[in-house]
Amino acid sequence: MTSRALFWVHDPEAPSFRHRLAAHLPALASAGIAGEVERFPRRRYLLRVLERMRRLRAFDLLVIAKFKLESGERNLVRQAARRIVYDFDDAIYYGKPDRPGEEPDRSPRRVRKFRATCAVADLVTAGNATLAAAARAAARRVEVVPTGIDLSPYPPPAGDPRGGFRIAWIGLPGNLPYLEIVAGALARLAARHPALRLVVVSERPPARFPAPVEFVRWSKEGEAAALSDCDVGIMPLEDDDWTRGKGGFKLLQYMAAGLPTVASPVGVNREIVVEGETGFLAGSAEEWELSLDRLLGDALLRRRMGLAGRRRVEENYAMTIVSRHVVELYRGLLEEGRA
Repeated sequence: MTSRALFWVHDPEAPSFRHRLAAHLPALASAGIAGEVERFPRRRYLLRVLERMRRLRAFDLLVIAKFKLESGERNLVRQAARRIVYDFDDAIYYGKPDRPGEEPDRSPRRVRKFRATCAVADLVTAGNATLAAAARAAARRVEVVPTGIDLSPYPPPAGDPRGGFRIAWIGLPGNLPYLEIVAGALARLAARHPALRLVVVSERPPARFPAPVEFVRWSKEGEAAALSDCDVGIMPLEDDDWTRGKGGFKLLQYMAAGLPTVASPVGVNREIVVEGETGFLAGSAEEWELSLDRLLGDALLRRRMGLAGRRRVEENYAMTIVSRHVVELYRGLLEEGRA
């Protein structure tokens, strides 16, 4: 018997939705769970739910992607939906800081909305253990589901790139300020190694940077090739309540491309990067410089770490593995509903 799942999301093209939920639709369909995606308005509070009540009752499962429901909406959704999953992959119970190092917005109202949305769900799926701990304050059931990565665009690494030293950073423009953490280290390295380039894969380049930058405009079709043409991937972060909730997806992209990684020892980065095996964790400017300098001077080390990172992704974060987990969770929830 085929079940129907409805996915509510503000933006179906948002990276978090594409990688965390939309990517599982084929596996769900193969398991007899037909998924439909609906763009859910950001405003028009209460009306946006009232307009969807009849449609909602026709589905066996509702999946809410990341946003928080308002107080008048939660009871209506709970009454109409047979089973509810709430999925999120950022510290959405806080407001994102305007600048790295600044404190996130800890609005009590934001926290209340988050906990109340968790409370109406039958299952909360969180991107990492930090987020899961926040959800457990109100949710009846919480499961950690990491963001999986589709390995098909990333061919297994064939060898170390020739010439130069290309350091990859990929991300949304709003996260470009985190590159300031490594600016001094990269400037000093570039002075000693003129072939060094920071390859920024994004929708716009950093405004100013003291080391040579090569800008590659991001696209879904071209991101894997852009990373595979580099030597190392980096993920610098400040250590705060917002960044500890991040999912580390760019690290998975680097590792899928066969790149060793250097990352700040923050949140889930400590779990993804195996120190000395798949890359390095750098907590200071000196550690960033030493780690990158070591990788710059040792092609065999880059090769070994890149292959180890690729294996780690294949064994733990491949989309096929994560999709299997999601299917099991959704199927169990639906069977409970029928019982």
